[in-house]
Order: sequence, then structure tokens, then C-alpha cells
Amino acid sequence: MKNEFIRFGLEKRRNVTGILQILGGLGLIIGYFYFPILIAITSICLALLMLLGFGVRIKIKDPILASMPSLLYAILNLYLFLQYTSISKLF
Repeated sequence: MKNEFIRFGLEKRRNVTGILQILGGLGLIIGYFYFPILIAITSICLALLMLLGFGVRIKIKDPILASMPSLLYAILNLYLFLQYTSISKLF
């Protein structure tokens, strides 16, 4: 992954990205067992992080297949967000 972040031009943001991903995952787990609102907060943050990752992949002209995992994770987190908020009751 170190080489990938260098290729993306984001080598200085590698540690921050990793920490945010770990915190997001922990937030989803803790929220599932103790605080459901935490799932909504962390899932929307992870969706944004994954959308930004997808945007970086598009910007550096990676093939669409290489870019798809970040988009799929963004969609999955957006789904979690909708399920754990009252917004889902509007649809």
C-alpha cells in the first residue's frame, strides 16, 4: 500500500487514511453493540472516505475494475447510513 499511496501522490496522507479506516471500522462494531447512532456517523464518514478514494482512482486514470472496490464500499456504507437513520423512512 505504501507504493500505491506514492503512486496516488498521497504519501503524506497514508497514515491518516489508515487511522480513519480503523476508527471507522471500530465505530461500526462498537455502534452495532452499544450505540446505533455511532453506526450512522461512522458509516457516512467511511462512505465519504471511499468516495474520495474512488475519485483519486478516477483522477489518476486507473482502470474502472481497479476503482470499483472503493465505489462498492462507499455504496455499502451509504446503505448502512440510511438503515440507521430516520432518512431511510422517507424512501
